[in-house]
Amino acid sequence: MRPELPPGTLTWLEIDLAALAGNVRALRARLAGDARLGAVVKSNAYGHGVRLVAPAALRAGADVLAVGNLAEGLELRELVGPETPVLVVGHVPAEGFPAAVAAGLELTLYDPEAVPALAAAAREAGRPARVHLKVETGTNRQGLREDELLALARRIAGAEGVEIAGVGTHFADIEDTTDHSFAREQLARFRRAVARLEAEGIRPGLRHTACSAAVLLFPETHLDLVRAGISLYGLWPSRETLVSARERGLGEIELRPAMTWKARVAQVKDVPAGEYVGYGRTYRATRPMRLAVLPVGYYEGYPRALSGRAHVLVRGRRAPVVGRVCMNMTMVDVTDVPGAAAGDEVVLLGRSGGEELRAEDLAAWAGTIHYEIVSRIHPALPRVPVS
Repeated sequence: MRPELPPGTLTWLEIDLAALAGNVRALRARLAGDARLGAVVKSNAYGHGVRLVAPAALRAGADVLAVGNLAEGLELRELVGPETPVLVVGHVPAEGFPAAVAAGLELTLYDPEAVPALAAAAREAGRPARVHLKVETGTNRQGLREDELLALARRIAGAEGVEIAGVGTHFADIEDTTDHSFAREQLARFRRAVARLEAEGIRPGLRHTACSAAVLLFPETHLDLVRAGISLYGLWPSRETLVSARERGLGEIELRPAMTWKARVAQVKDVPAGEYVGYGRTYRATRPMRLAVLPVGYYEGYPRALSGRAHVLVRGRRAPVVGRVCMNMTMVDVTDVPGAAAGDEVVLLGRSGGEELRAEDLAAWAGTIHYEIVSRIHPALPRVPVS
């Protein structure tokens, strides 16, 4: 049954909330001890639509939601209400502290100079500013090294209204390899940093290190909280993660992709042998062909790098992309798809009949990773729930 779509919709995403809920439950079953499950819904829930995903994840058993920036955090607070912990994992500038603290957002902190402004925001809001300290253990992105972290924690201890809610780090290559020695070293560095805080009587709050790959592979990383991102949406972090899970005999966890991306055929036309298709004349018909024009292109998030490489699914059959992907149009060869017609639903990502196009497939064709494929689909495209 076709979901209800806004009038005139040309391309849309169907989000399987049952699959999403199943993924949450599967991840919860994987957790060690009393670890809480954090659902990472930044970047419009990895392109899946935060307004659909966040409530569904909470209903299925997520304990904490994580977003990328202040704007996402404020939107999410309005959506889920005041009780759900919302952690902002990215940077929030000082001018955003009053709004963040008033909304009860928990902020990632690595700048000692921000502490006075946080204390002022706490006084203004009449509630504490809760922060998570970020430990630099080897990724060299956000965070502070051990000595710097201790100095920041001491400064917070002397600031009224600022509370340490957690301490976390992020692994550099835990999903890029089957050799996880560097990840183990990062975990050891994190444990040393936390131990130094505790030795000074500083309570670390929730300790968290685990991304999706760590959730799936290493129970010792789960600690008090995990941050599940790509796995929440039914995608394995990488082929190496899947191989590692099998090598370790951890058992197969069922993750079901939640996203299907569709479009409607705008036009079907005949192209004589020898004529060109698209910009740059990069494709020339070697036979009389039937061409379907799809009203979707790189503006909508269908990468130009898929030109001449990808397939779509029309009436359950693969149809190759021919010529260059345009800003708002893509052409596909439907010569071998009997009955293909204007108005047909086309699957750009997902299943149709016995065929499937995975985010990993599109990523391989485009020379990127599946994270980018799903997260860069234009946020204005309708996301509609199915189950």
